Amino acid sequence: MKQRLVVIGNGMAGMRTVEELLTAAPDKYEITVFGAEPYGNYNRIMLSSVLCGEKTIEDIVINDRQWYIDNGIKLHAGEEKTVVYIDRKKKNVYAQDGTVVGYDRLLIATGSKAVMPQVPGNDLKGVISFRDIVDVNKMLSYSHSHSKAVVLGGGLLGLEAASGLALRGMDVTVIHNHDILMNRQMDRHAAKMLQTELEQRGLKFKMGAKLKQLLGDENGHIRAVSFDDGSQLECDLFVTAIGVRPNMALAQKAGIYCQRGIVVNDTLQSYDPSVYAVGECIQHRGSTFGLVAPLFEQAKVCANHLSAHGAAKYVALPTATKLKVTGINLFSVGDFQGGENSDCICFTDPALGIYKKLVIKANKLIGAVLYGDTADGGWYQQLLEQEGDISNIREALVFGKAYAGII
Repeated sequence: MKQRLVVIGNGMAGMRTVEELLTAAPDKYEITVFGAEPYGNYNRIMLSSVLCGEKTIEDIVINDRQWYIDNGIKLHAGEEKTVVYIDRKKKNVYAQDGTVVGYDRLLIATGSKAVMPQVPGNDLKGVISFRDIVDVNKMLSYSHSHSKAVVLGGGLLGLEAASGLALRGMDVTVIHNHDILMNRQMDRHAAKMLQTELEQRGLKFKMGAKLKQLLGDENGHIRAVSFDDGSQLECDLFVTAIGVRPNMALAQKAGIYCQRGIVVNDTLQSYDPSVYAVGECIQHRGSTFGLVAPLFEQAKVCANHLSAHGAAKYVALPTATKLKVTGINLFSVGDFQGGENSDCICFTDPALGIYKKLVIKANKLIGAVLYGDTADGGWYQQLLEQEGDISNIREALVFGKAYAGII
């Protein structure tokens, strides 16, 4: 008799877990999936490539509807199929349209919600986040009918949104509350190189900006953005990209223990042993997650336990940052600022637009920032994860793997 597995969330983390499970224990579960969007499973990371025109929505689908049928998975997709309640005593989940499904094991993969700026006017028409296919379609339709876009947030997502809209012909200004772009992933030198390159492509920036309010016209549509310094920017489309928060309301309502996210142990189990959680909705050993590499690692560990092979444990490793803007190569990982008792090795070639910074502490590589030439990023990340002694290759380290004589 097969056990019943219900998955809430049809995104990348939940479906990667299901894929891993189908490989590890194809006949163990009868699987039901609930997704709030009316599609199969798609690659959310590639939305910026759809926005800038390099890919279509069809190109970024990972598993189409036929895949679910072929694998005997029951898919409930669309807004009316959103799960609104989990009854842990009865082990049932309830969808908005009244659908009820029982489970033996439940996997919550509800992802995250975009953070909206807490300023007057944040509910005006033309104010959107950059999270899903609906948002991308809205941005594309605005790019045909409107001219001025403002993107709030100079991090990865904000810059990808801004570049995409600029390529679609819009006049784009990025507003950022810090004086350097991608301040969580870049040091000042690399950030300035990035800003210069993006300005050459037509993007404008308002740095160290403090948003005061969003102003609307008589139809309730955004027309301008105002700042604490009294200045204003005209605006037809306002895209917010200032981060995400774990989407844990459903779990909280069911009495599952949450802090900043759904709290899970090293096997991705919540405090209820029959309820697992993966992805951006979780908190593991104090950390929450927003990049794809840790999500896929969690999926692997979770599937290992659901298939009762239970030996794996999830360990969070430093995650590398890469920007998906064509022609711009940047990479950062680990503690790239350095501090007391650490040394920096830097290499700059302004003519080629290359900058490299490696941070070393106790003869170990603890962080790296690469701009312009990121070919050795994977190797630096490996050295960082392995925590090996680099003293014998220290002199050659900044020139890369081939130069250090390690082919």
